[in-house]
Amino acid sequence: MTIDSPRPSLLHAKRLVIKIGSALVVDPQKAAPRQEWLASVAADIAVLRKQGVAVSVVSSGAIALARHALGLAGGPLRLAEKQAAAAVGQISLAQAWSHALSAHGLTAAQLLLTPEDTEDRKRYLNARATLNTLLELGCVPVINENDTIATAEIRFGDNDRLAARVAQMTDADQLVLLSDIDGLYTADPRTNPSARHLPVIETLTPEIEAMGGEPPPGYSSGGMRTKLLAANIATRSGCAMAIAIGKTMHPLQALMDGARCSWFLPQSNGHTGRKQWIAGSLNPAGEIKVDAGAAEALRKGGSLLPAGVLHIQGSFTQGDLVEVVDASGRILAHGLAAYDAEDARRIAGHHSSETASILGWQGRDEIIHRDDLVMV
Repeated sequence: MTIDSPRPSLLHAKRLVIKIGSALVVDPQKAAPRQEWLASVAADIAVLRKQGVAVSVVSSGAIALARHALGLAGGPLRLAEKQAAAAVGQISLAQAWSHALSAHGLTAAQLLLTPEDTEDRKRYLNARATLNTLLELGCVPVINENDTIATAEIRFGDNDRLAARVAQMTDADQLVLLSDIDGLYTADPRTNPSARHLPVIETLTPEIEAMGGEPPPGYSSGGMRTKLLAANIATRSGCAMAIAIGKTMHPLQALMDGARCSWFLPQSNGHTGRKQWIAGSLNPAGEIKVDAGAAEALRKGGSLLPAGVLHIQGSFTQGDLVEVVDASGRILAHGLAAYDAEDARRIAGHHSSETASILGWQGRDEIIHRDDLVMV
């Protein structure tokens, strides 16, 4: 981490993803879109488009927009109420963005995604192809989580991580999370006057990750914790990410003019698109705990062999994405399982040469091959 590293510029981006939360999009007093503010953002997007920057928007706000119309203005909502509100509010949200962008001759396109659309490889590639085609056609994709069908168990839960996945899908080189704070601080500046602003973060160290807190109350479901999770996904995909203040008019123009923010620099890991997808997974199907020897072998670029496995958790099938953790439970890697969970349990702790006698058939030597594994 250093304050001397050069900051990226929005005008230098080829593909840019902008994430905007409900608290920015929706006027809580009127339960309506903040039309004037949205118009200012659309004007900023038009400036970027004229400079050759392809822009995608990840926008929350559907549920918040529908609360008043459905008589759900106060208190937490049940899942079915959230789904109903999303179905109503998404129409208003899409109309608001279409109106704001069309004033500048820009065509909005709506996409609704669930975690399954980004976790399943085939669906991920289909969504990626749609987004890339829309960008090539000059559209501005406006993306939101598909809350009308997503259950509590399969939701992103926040659009910060969804935005990072969209950046990954579109090969974006920059991601901007517009927020109610102008970046990352060493502590909460609202309660700690000695908190120091961090303008550039070169690497997401454990110390940096520990600076995330609990999500704030109100319309937003994010918070600094989810923004740091998004930074981990984005930067590992070679995408720079900024956390910037969003409540002012023309927030993107302010960034172009040098407004204070926090930039997380991209990591040059050379991962293929397939390995980027593995690394960015949000919902592993299971967990494999390994011993110290296996953990060290993985760090050196090796595959995960049955002999180093201590415990298998979950009911995954062959080809599912799983999490690899060390004996203390710390996440080491994501990978694609070469065996179903039950078969993996049977061969765990044994040498690969024993696999055929244990299972009655000869499988792969590895539980996860190094080509299917990414350290996190």
